Amino acid sequence: MILLVPADPLGPRRPDDHFAPEAASARAVGLDVAVVDHDALTGGGADRAVQSVPADGGLAVYRGWMLRAEEYTAFAESLAARGVTLRTTPDHYRRAHELPGWYAAVAPVTPSSEWTDGWHEADFERARVSLGSGPAVLRDYSKSMKAYWNEAAFIPDLDDAAAAWRVARRFLELRDDEATGGFVLRRYERFVSAEVRTWWVDGACVLAGAHPDTPHDLPPTEADLTAVEPLVASLGLPFVTADLVRRDDGVWRVVEVGDGQVSDRPASMPPETLIAALD
Repeated sequence: MILLVPADPLGPRRPDDHFAPEAASARAVGLDVAVVDHDALTGGGADRAVQSVPADGGLAVYRGWMLRAEEYTAFAESLAARGVTLRTTPDHYRRAHELPGWYAAVAPVTPSSEWTDGWHEADFERARVSLGSGPAVLRDYSKSMKAYWNEAAFIPDLDDAAAAWRVARRFLELRDDEATGGFVLRRYERFVSAEVRTWWVDGACVLAGAHPDTPHDLPPTEADLTAVEPLVASLGLPFVTADLVRRDDGVWRVVEVGDGQVSDRPASMPPETLIAALD
């Protein structure tokens, strides 16, 4: 297996500092490591991005910065032309990376959601009405703006159409060209613990630890995966993360599923631990 990581923009032959520990850990256990040009990947130059990847290298796993689904598809195609196959196919990536791809499978354990295809106000209105009254959290297919909670994420009451649309407009302003897919409205639930990031390979949970936003903050009890495990497994995806948090009634809820290749590793998790789970 080859581990692919982004190159350092200032030193294109070496891994980006953020992923260098994982690259070193992979080499230490005998895995091949190659760098790819992230700027080229996101700028329409996938063939140029993979020039440093050895030809006929076989199976590969990417650990790097987030890519749009269409960028990942071009990435996979350029690698395939060099005889390298990503373990996660473009279809797998989109299904893990974008909420509409994973929501149905985990619906029993995640907040109720409605979404739009695109950014039209009329479509937002239909989603708002469909979700019903009460508070909600706004995001797009791949990301929220929770750092701007009051102005671009939290909607106190969906019955207030004008206020809800103001939040949506501000969300779009902040996401700008990075906005993905459409609006997603999620039913607000009150959570009382730190998030736990779980890592899944071929439907099995192989690691559980802190969320990268709170790397040293774990909840006092282990997350209960009893209800979650068969649902994540049913996705049939090779490498994903699922972020869980405890609701105020004690029930563990999935707040996010993501492709494991572009899910950040918390600083408190040793890189060799993650690499061992992938090898």
